[in-house]
Amino acid sequence: MLAQSIRASRQTLVRVARQQPALISRRTFIVPTAVRQADLVQDLYLRELKSYKPAQVKASDAEGHVQKFAVPKAPASPEEGDIASDLKSYETQQVDLETGASEDGAAPVEEDWFEEEEDTPAAAH
Repeated sequence: MLAQSIRASRQTLVRVARQQPALISRRTFIVPTAVRQADLVQDLYLRELKSYKPAQVKASDAEGHVQKFAVPKAPASPEEGDIASDLKSYETQQVDLETGASEDGAAPVEEDWFEEEEDTPAAAH
């Protein structure tokens, strides 16, 4: 039985080997069946894109949008005469002193803000 199966497999192999050169020699060309349909929007877009010419940029185009640069003026320095007069008025100013006497002439009441509690002797147990 084993011999018959080997002989049968040999015969099929020989048959396949004889048919292989015929298959290899034939070449086929597969053509896609779907036909490319024209895309109207894409065609219009590409045509307009090719025909577009950008406008030339002129130097005068930016005049309304850009401000002219002007160097800021230097700050004025303080005058020495003003400093001297300010210093003199400060020196002649009347000094306000806070005195201990109130308007009615009575001595001010001294308040003690820090009051200690007296220690109470601990009760004997």
